[in-house]
Amino acid sequence: MEEIVQHLTPLLRDVWGYIFPNEVELHWGLLIVLYPYLTGLVAGAFILASLVKVFNVKELQPTYRLAMLTALSFLLVAPLPLLAHLGHPERALEILVTPNSTSAMAMFGFVYAWYLMAVLCLEIWFEYRKDIIHWAEKEKGIKKWIHRAISLFSKDVSDAAVKFDKKWVKIITIIGIPSAFLLHGYVGFIFGSIKANPWWSSVLMPIVFLFSAIVSGIGMVLIIYMIVTPFRGKTLDIACLDKLASFLFYVMIIDFTLESLDFIHRVYESEESIKILAYLVSDKLFVSLVVIQVIMGMLIPLGMIAVMKIMKSPAELKKMIYFIAAILVEIGIFTTRWNIVIGGQLFSKSFRGLTVYKMTFFGLEGLLAGLAILALPFVILFILTKLLPPWEEAKTN
Repeated sequence: MEEIVQHLTPLLRDVWGYIFPNEVELHWGLLIVLYPYLTGLVAGAFILASLVKVFNVKELQPTYRLAMLTALSFLLVAPLPLLAHLGHPERALEILVTPNSTSAMAMFGFVYAWYLMAVLCLEIWFEYRKDIIHWAEKEKGIKKWIHRAISLFSKDVSDAAVKFDKKWVKIITIIGIPSAFLLHGYVGFIFGSIKANPWWSSVLMPIVFLFSAIVSGIGMVLIIYMIVTPFRGKTLDIACLDKLASFLFYVMIIDFTLESLDFIHRVYESEESIKILAYLVSDKLFVSLVVIQVIMGMLIPLGMIAVMKIMKSPAELKKMIYFIAAILVEIGIFTTRWNIVIGGQLFSKSFRGLTVYKMTFFGLEGLLAGLAILALPFVILFILTKLLPPWEEAKTN
């Protein structure tokens, strides 16, 4: 008992008002913040890739394969924060062994498996099959056998086979668009359906999650493309960057409009929780929500991109502005997830008090573990680009 009191004493100093004893320490921490952020990047990167194959946006062709590999890299890591938070990650298999159709969280296992195996992996396989066969013919050693295994030992590169591949890439992409919406929209659905929490309970929550996911995915692909291309000694395609920035700008406007509409709706309703939520925003979340999320992560990037679109600016200035804007957007979207997950646990169910979140550095729920999980997709992406080069010059005729 004495150890528990010593552990809670630093937290109690920052508690405001009246809260229930089981609300002093938050149950969901950094790992649960990472989960919607990672899944959002997956959905956003895939939606960006679909613009090339479905909507024929040719300017984005240089980023198509990179966007697909980025989506796959983050998707492979997306369940890891949840598994680490469980404490007994082996129990996650129960979702598949004993499915429960009434559980939104349980259905994630099936949505994830569908999106990974039937959408992303199949589309990447059909897109790369011809190139993988040609690479395997020229290579030696273990890389040759890896590529042969990835191609399922196929050797057919006839015009009919290649035409079949292209046809199925488009079909799978069309199927993948609603699948991507479902993958991340369901995350917002889980939060929005918790009626007992007025910070989360909103019919707009799934839509806000979805559009903010598209924003983060486009921004991440833009950042990766701008970093990797100069390192490879290649020139950035300014037409591609302009188009990426344009789509980022348009989706940010939609996202900001939806978030503003959600805020106005809450204020207009003025339910009994409005006073504690107002105090939450003005005190505990003022810096992270108002300063970082809204001003630094949304309004400033919107203004920067708008100025570049209105003025005739040099290419080098555009590159710098786009890169800075994309970085600010990623910070803003991550802060959005933080404000939703952490912010929704800071006020008491009595609506008469606020608690505080203290993040540790070490431990499974600490900052170090979070940074490791956040870095893992980039390591996987690096490996994937070595096995499946997404660059235009790597394609075979």
